[in-house]
Amino acid sequence: MRIYLQLTPNKESVPFNYQQSLVGAFHRWLGPNELHDDISLYSLSWLSHGKANKKGLDFPDGSTFYISAPNPELLSALIKGVFKGHEIRWGMTVKEVRIQKTPSFGTKQRFLAQSPILIKRKEGKHYRYYYPNDSEANSLMTETLREKLRKLHLPERVTVSFDQNYKNYRIKKMTYRNLDIKASLCPVIVEGDTRAVQLAWEVGVGNSTGIGFGALR
Repeated sequence: MRIYLQLTPNKESVPFNYQQSLVGAFHRWLGPNELHDDISLYSLSWLSHGKANKKGLDFPDGSTFYISAPNPELLSALIKGVFKGHEIRWGMTVKEVRIQKTPSFGTKQRFLAQSPILIKRKEGKHYRYYYPNDSEANSLMTETLREKLRKLHLPERVTVSFDQNYKNYRIKKMTYRNLDIKASLCPVIVEGDTRAVQLAWEVGVGNSTGIGFGALR
């Protein structure tokens, strides 16, 4: 399932690296939880319809922020929390909530990346990041999605790959908790068991979907 939160226009400039505030709002709405310490079986999008200026971003027509998960209880608790406190930050509040059931995509679907796809693995004391032109990228994305399927006791018959016919992918740099991160904006193709393809739409692809990376549309 997916819930779309329609937000009012901002009253203060929104910083370019705003994602930590969205994650904070998500956990505030959800209430006490242990999701920080577990694999992310959900995904958070970035804000849409932003216009950049020298100070940051403006959303004169408001914005849409969505949260996806296979667990309807999690989303139900989230909606209750939203109605208790509508504000995110920067004067932006939730004015409308819309729920979408997970579509049926069949056994193969090309998804656009709504937020940059992060692929990382720890090597010694540091992380190595992977991008669409790295030969290991597809197998690592597949490995991560299969791990989430395993966690949910679902069949792991699935592959995830960057669309190699898409030549205009971008590497986007952002800062999260004072850490500089580079991730990829590129469509992906998910192929396999029908439920596994649906799960990719629900939990995103790559790493750190719980803090706003790898959301799909």
